[in-house]
Amino acid sequence: MTTRQPAPADLRRWRRHLADERANIQVFRDVAARRQGEERDILLSLARAEERHAGHWIELLGDHAEPPPRANLSHRVQAWLARRFGMVFVLALLQRSKSDNQYAQEQDAATSMAADEQVHEEVLRGLAARGRLQLSGNFRAAVFGANDGLVSNLALIMGMAGTGVSGAVVLAAGMAGLLAGALSMGAGEYISVRSARELLSASQPATGTHRALGELDLQTNELELVYRARGMDRDHARARAADVLGQVARAGHAPEDAVPAAATDAEDQDAVLNPWGAALASFGFFASGALIPVLPYLLGASGLVAAGIAMLLVGLALLVTGAVVGVLSGASPLARGVRQLLIGYAAAVATYLLGLAFGAAGIG
Repeated sequence: MTTRQPAPADLRRWRRHLADERANIQVFRDVAARRQGEERDILLSLARAEERHAGHWIELLGDHAEPPPRANLSHRVQAWLARRFGMVFVLALLQRSKSDNQYAQEQDAATSMAADEQVHEEVLRGLAARGRLQLSGNFRAAVFGANDGLVSNLALIMGMAGTGVSGAVVLAAGMAGLLAGALSMGAGEYISVRSARELLSASQPATGTHRALGELDLQTNELELVYRARGMDRDHARARAADVLGQVARAGHAPEDAVPAAATDAEDQDAVLNPWGAALASFGFFASGALIPVLPYLLGASGLVAAGIAMLLVGLALLVTGAVVGVLSGASPLARGVRQLLIGYAAAVATYLLGLAFGAAGIG
């Protein structure tokens, strides 16, 4: 702890740290109030650690700790989100803020505080990882569908606009692209999820297998082969088979879990979704994205004005979707948003130049 007379700049910095710590305490408590069990205990422990940090700055500030400092905009936004939105989103924001480790270069912080912040980032990463796994399937489909609609229909419209055709033709092409793409996405998602569910169903044991267990030759014990085929090593498979057949001999029937399903990687992903629900969601997300570049033409604009407005609207949408992906992945929202924007604009410019070429050749 410092013993020098604090300068005004020091007091301002300490008050900012105190405000940030108090804001983090409130966020952790708000999120913990919506959780149960182990997750709740972990979040409350993080809040207590932030209270220790706040106490450090209160001790340094003395009388200057009052009136209570106001948290910055970022922390106020986090507190607002913690009370209204899902845990994954808030934890991703907190993980991102902890990665900056504001105490790494802070000479007036206790040595342990920078280490605490580093460890807190990993704790938040672990908590957020659980939610990300649950979110990944649906979220991937939503982002992929919306971005595909944005980029593909913008590229189509820009290509048609480049040929010099009328606004009515561009609008017709855009609506056709919206409908065709959305139908294709919906059909593809339905087939994908339905096929995954059928593969899972094929991995379930046949209904007659349990009845056959009572007739097995105890000397050869074919049930051991079933367990080995399911991934057990020979010794564990033999022990498990002997246990099950012993239960059959005593009770006259096999236990419910006697024949396990084959292990799969898709059980807790797309395969557990309803294929019709997945298809409708994919259709809707693609259509919502594809509608944005069409809006200027629907509202009566045409020519370069309509194309420019479409580029602007799609650019804003790409920035937003990219930023959301960045937040949830713990990466920079700005970097992810700009990446989405550049990819979308590159596709649009390429097709526009191709349209110009076709128009100049008299094909348009």
